[in-house]
Amino acid sequence: MNGRGSRTGRRRAFGCALALCLLLPACGGPSGPGSSGTAERDIRRTLDRRAAAVVHHDESGYLSVVDPRAKGLRTAQRAEFRNLASVPLSSWQYRLEDVRLDGATATARAELRYRITGYDSAPVAARRTLRMVERDGRWYLDDDSPATGTGQQLWQQGRVRTVRGKHSLVLGVGGSGGLLRQVAAVADRAVPAVDKAWHRTWAGRVVVLVPSSLDAMGALLGSPAATYRGIAAVTTGEAGGAGAAPADRVIVNPEAYAQLGQSGRQVVITHETTHVATRTATSAATPLWLSEGFADWVAYRGTGSSPREAAPELQRAVRSGSLPATLPTDADFGFSDSADRLARAYEGGWLACRLIAEHWGEQKLTDFYRAVGAQGQSGAGVEKAMNDVLGTDPDAVTARWREYLRAQLD
Repeated sequence: MNGRGSRTGRRRAFGCALALCLLLPACGGPSGPGSSGTAERDIRRTLDRRAAAVVHHDESGYLSVVDPRAKGLRTAQRAEFRNLASVPLSSWQYRLEDVRLDGATATARAELRYRITGYDSAPVAARRTLRMVERDGRWYLDDDSPATGTGQQLWQQGRVRTVRGKHSLVLGVGGSGGLLRQVAAVADRAVPAVDKAWHRTWAGRVVVLVPSSLDAMGALLGSPAATYRGIAAVTTGEAGGAGAAPADRVIVNPEAYAQLGQSGRQVVITHETTHVATRTATSAATPLWLSEGFADWVAYRGTGSSPREAAPELQRAVRSGSLPATLPTDADFGFSDSADRLARAYEGGWLACRLIAEHWGEQKLTDFYRAVGAQGQSGAGVEKAMNDVLGTDPDAVTARWREYLRAQLD
């Protein structure tokens, strides 16, 4: 499942070459009521020292920027710093976006950007809200929390364990080392499977996060845990039709993942790894039936699973006379809707991609995916790509897809 999961209901240390940079605002610097250039400069310096302490594994330096009167915060920050110990970071940067002063206190909005050595070709970006306090002419950190609508970082949930696979890095909190090694083995099989299907250059590696619980997963994603109940994994990241997209993370729901058999786990992780591989070719123009259907097509490719086995909800609909009139809409993939509707959406998208691969060829399917994403904006992108790549139109594809559903599922 793209960040825009996979469901159990259906299938179910620091690096050597470390970099440090405090990023400055692109235009004119932060501003706000009562802002002061001196205060802004000094707050930047405080964050600069904090970043330097992270990359140099300097605990005392990390704590030196914390308000000395905030004993509870210092204890929490010490634990958080130690939780990071096994995460192989190659960079840790802050981009200060806005500062609002109120006497000797300030609220700063900043973007934390960091990379993991050997895995991230672009940084992960996380928006933070920082409360600062001035004491004796020096600015200290008084609070550090996720910005509204954003999630925690894994190390804020406990000590991070790290398992390196051939093509994967698995970071976990609270779980057993055996679980993390098992996830790494599954991810290591997923990467070459995606390579064989995607036919395009990508990083060829994946970072997987395994929080301790469903609630912890929700906290990482900045959403209610109930949103992801029954979903075995999701992939986070920004779609980008051009240029480098921010680094992706596959986040596993340990409760739902544990309910799957070996083949189901492989399908889930391969599906999510496909999202990582296709991220830069995915844009606002890419409908969910295509992005999720393609990920399922890759995940099921070579497994021998038949449509009757892998699409039970859609088969029930077809056999009851409720053959879908159109390809799944983005609204059909809503988490809040019924599980049956969501299952039918995934199954319909998968079978649409399977049809394209069988009728026009696997290369045409990947070419079509890229052509749709290259349109940049939603609208007529699918129609144009169907015409340019497949030599047909949406009405004809929909009609052929409906015939395919009857043939495969009735």
